[in-house]
Amino acid sequence: MNVAEAAHLMRAEPPPASIASIDIGGYSIDSRTARAGDLFFALRGEHHDGHEHARSALERGAVAVVVERALPEAPADRQVRVTDSLEALQQLAKNLLAEWGGPIVGVTGSAGKTTTKDLTARVLSAAGTTHKSAGNLNNAYGLPKSVLLMASEGRAPSDYRFAVLEMGMSTPGEIRRLTEIAPPTVGVVTIVAPVHTEFFADGIDGVANAKAELIDGLRTGGTAVLNADDARVLAMRDRRSDVATITYGFAEGADVRATGLETEGLSGSRFHVDTPAGSAAASLPLVGRHNAGNALAAIAAGLALGVKLADAVGALAGAEPSAMRGQVVRLANGVTIIDDSYNSSPKAFEAMVAALAGVAGAGRRIVVAGEMLELGVDSASLHAACGRAVAAAGIDRLAGVRGDARVLADAARDAGMGDRAAFVETPEDATNWLAGDLREGDVVLVKGSRGVATDRVVSQLVERFGKGGVN
Repeated sequence: MNVAEAAHLMRAEPPPASIASIDIGGYSIDSRTARAGDLFFALRGEHHDGHEHARSALERGAVAVVVERALPEAPADRQVRVTDSLEALQQLAKNLLAEWGGPIVGVTGSAGKTTTKDLTARVLSAAGTTHKSAGNLNNAYGLPKSVLLMASEGRAPSDYRFAVLEMGMSTPGEIRRLTEIAPPTVGVVTIVAPVHTEFFADGIDGVANAKAELIDGLRTGGTAVLNADDARVLAMRDRRSDVATITYGFAEGADVRATGLETEGLSGSRFHVDTPAGSAAASLPLVGRHNAGNALAAIAAGLALGVKLADAVGALAGAEPSAMRGQVVRLANGVTIIDDSYNSSPKAFEAMVAALAGVAGAGRRIVVAGEMLELGVDSASLHAACGRAVAAAGIDRLAGVRGDARVLADAARDAGMGDRAAFVETPEDATNWLAGDLREGDVVLVKGSRGVATDRVVSQLVERFGKGGVN
């Protein structure tokens, strides 16, 4: 796609003739990472204005900058004028998808979005080349950037048969806007849980309504893929009469149902899956029962788009965990880390603790728990409940890291862990707390969020002890 074509799709003013025919190599909203050949969008935010960095993007080799006002400090023939830079970015992605016209799978939920997105893309790849969101680029800025990767570095939307896009939110209306940019053919909702509740006056019910915006935004005749094990998610099937519904889960009556689940610790799980298209044995090399549920969602989405069941389960057998979402890291000293440090919420935390408790043959089971963010007035009580869950699961040692993780550690201590539960202020403190008493055979779950930087615990342990392999 060249600059003139992009300007047309984003409803911009015609670009200067000197750059109109230049092919765009990629798209950027951060001048620090802009590359030669990129089209740079000067976005305005609460604390920054990309117009102040447009010249820097050009100096790094951007072919042009998309701006809302003329910039005298930058060459006039390298500027594409629009009314609203963010709207232009979104409009470009929206119209690119409309011209492409292929099936889009939208994935949302309070937990499991990224893993489900990755598993769904893996299933669909059995039937055709599939584009998926990069990392967790799932908001008003990230989703358009993910879409535009279909037209970056020599790629074209026509190269792809399917697109799988993660759709996140922290406030009402966000998913509605994302479905306007990328109207899903299939919409997957994983679970509704206390996440971002500080932004919802009506708590978890508000979260459920915000997640249901994905179903509201489905194309007419599309398919809602809903978790039968979550009552709030299951209730979303009543929102539309003009779309099909496929339910999935462990519950009796689910359309895509797992039975006979056998967890195999760090190696994943095996289960039997029953579907309207038949039955099959499945294996999944991801830790935890909850990931088997994510795999069922991926199978359901695949069936909705014509993937054969045998191909779907075959694709899942080779799955790998998403970065910092259940990755198994083996240290040279015989300690194993389950790196689930990308994000955390009460439901997701308890699911991973249950997975750790089910690891057979571990020397000791240890949890490093970062503070869970954006839980609002219920934060303390939710952290306390998670602390009690750690104690009930028989975990040997626990460190809460920062803020309300102190409540988590205190609750675990009061529930029977005693001085085996501790609180520390920083990830570095957690690393030191761990490193002084790690033993061969220990399995350590590091669960937290990037906001607390619990990922640093993993990197610091790797730096101290070295890797013995990654599974």
